[in-house]
Amino acid sequence: MGPFGSAGDLENDERTATVLAGLVATACGLRLPRGHQPPFRRLSVVFGDHSLLVTASAQKLFVVKRQNRTQEPATA
Repeated sequence: MGPFGSAGDLENDERTATVLAGLVATACGLRLPRGHQPPFRRLSVVFGDHSLLVTASAQKLFVVKRQNRTQEPATA
């Protein structure tokens, strides 16, 4: 699997693409005995201020970078 295309913060970021492809390959190696389907549909890599959402489809990786919402602490 490899990246389909890139734009925004991830444009031409081959290092991130390589790391995510390795992460997906490792996750796909964790197949469960119940079938031939990949063990996940979407893989999220969560950082402090943003997340990378990886979807593997038709031998291509689709990656979206999203800002994490910060929630205000609940007050009584």
